[in-house]
Amino acid sequence: MTKSELVARIARLNPHLYQSDAERVVSAVFDAIAASLAKGQRIELRGFGVFSVRTRNARAGRNPRTGEKVSVEAKNVPFFKAGKKLKDRMNAEG
Repeated sequence: MTKSELVARIARLNPHLYQSDAERVVSAVFDAIAASLAKGQRIELRGFGVFSVRTRNARAGRNPRTGEKVSVEAKNVPFFKAGKKLKDRMNAEG
């Protein structure tokens, strides 16, 4: 599902909202999640999952074209862990 499909579904399920309002809501939620992750905060959505930031250490890598060794700097990456209810829903039969 794309962001525009999500906006369309929210607008369809909530006929009292204009599509532009649904788009602002979705964008606001995504912006809040991104801003919190940028600050290194953890976001927990009960029944859905947890977004957090993990640190990858610096390491030696290789350029795939030349095979030359390159230095890869340490960096922070977003991480998502699905909640139990989401996992159960994905694995439910029927």
